[in-house]
Amino acid sequence: MNGLLALLSLVSYVVVSFLIPQAGPTALIAVTVAALVGGYLIYRSETDRRFLLQLFVAGIIVRVVIGSIIFVANLQEFFGGDALTYDEFGYALLRLWQGEIQFKPEIDRFSAGGGWGMLYLVAAVYAIIGRNPLAIQFINAIIGSATAAVIYLCAYHIFRNIRVARLAAFAVAFFPSIILWSSQGLKDAPVVLALSLAMLATLKLGERWSVKYLIVLIVALFSVFSLRFYIFYMLVAAIAGSFIVGMRELDGKSIVRQFAVIVCIGLAMTYLGVLRQASQQVETFGSLEAVQRSREDLARSARSGFAADVDVSTTSGAISVIPIGLVYLLFAPFPWQVGGPRQIITLPEMVVWWLAFPLVLLGGWFTIRYRLRQTLPILIFTTMLTLAYSVFQGNVGTAYRQRAQLLVFYFIFAAVGFIFLKEKAEERDRAAERAREAIMARRAARRALQRKYSSGSETSR
Repeated sequence: MNGLLALLSLVSYVVVSFLIPQAGPTALIAVTVAALVGGYLIYRSETDRRFLLQLFVAGIIVRVVIGSIIFVANLQEFFGGDALTYDEFGYALLRLWQGEIQFKPEIDRFSAGGGWGMLYLVAAVYAIIGRNPLAIQFINAIIGSATAAVIYLCAYHIFRNIRVARLAAFAVAFFPSIILWSSQGLKDAPVVLALSLAMLATLKLGERWSVKYLIVLIVALFSVFSLRFYIFYMLVAAIAGSFIVGMRELDGKSIVRQFAVIVCIGLAMTYLGVLRQASQQVETFGSLEAVQRSREDLARSARSGFAADVDVSTTSGAISVIPIGLVYLLFAPFPWQVGGPRQIITLPEMVVWWLAFPLVLLGGWFTIRYRLRQTLPILIFTTMLTLAYSVFQGNVGTAYRQRAQLLVFYFIFAAVGFIFLKEKAEERDRAAERAREAIMARRAARRALQRKYSSGSETSR
């Protein structure tokens, strides 16, 4: 496997350098440096490091190939026009850093709507290597591949089952939509990695105090706030709720530890200016009327909009839209909505997802029954974000894209459900094998008795 991955890496390097001679070599240098850093961090993992490193490299190769195709064919607008926006504004931010103050008004206008963290990421990369959108795509490829390793660590921490952790990580590494969104210059990959790191750090801190994981949690929270601020509030609520309830049996020491973590997070967010910005964002965006305006724009902006006549500006209206919003968020696009190339390429993936969803339900049931405390932050966050997107989203394409933020956690439950069924089947096979062995043993004993009886009868004669 290592030799095959090395060969594929070499081939991809040569092909990218040949097909994209201007941007390719510099982007490959950037991805190599980032991959070495990511690989070193994964190597320090104490569990299944060989599998994780192989998965990391394979995920990078796939994403580099897809990203190169998108770049060469100029498909950025087709798959995600935001990549062009981040390139333009990120470069403008770099020029602002270099003293060209004429770019400040447009940067301020962009930042007022959130998502400014992606501009800083793009500008920082451009400051080192020059303007190179392909390098941003390749760095996102590293981020997307690293997310699989983080999900592995989350799943293993909760269930202590290597097969569950491997399956969840494999799904995150190679599920088509997750590959697609982490192969472009979009903020989806950093958002998902930050969410995954926040959950891993929360799980670790719920077990024991760790300065390392406290820093990881604070950085992850700040990253989420800078990239997609409305998720930040749900993430904080999930983390605080899990610490208050407790992910392990509570005692005096654990209560003090969890209170200390919450205090440290609050102090860090205050120092970084998050609370001040958050209060401003709540005033601007934190109402159902604002949600209604945004949802209406999404529902009417394209042919893929749905439930455009729904009014979510009231509590009853928001609750009423949850069922249909939930169905579209989880399962769209549907076969009857396939009317263009975007929908057509999603259909095979959707069939796989529809078939896998019962495993999510089974794994969720098992988790709630046997691992409820340990999984609290993930359960609270995924539930809140799922319901929020069910109200907020009014466009099939946007729902399909935002689903990736949930899929990485859903795949943990799907892996649990699959391994649960597999172990049940293996136990039945073992039971059947033991039954066959018992039957054969009884038959052998019966034949031995028969031979002994026959031998005894002949001797008596």
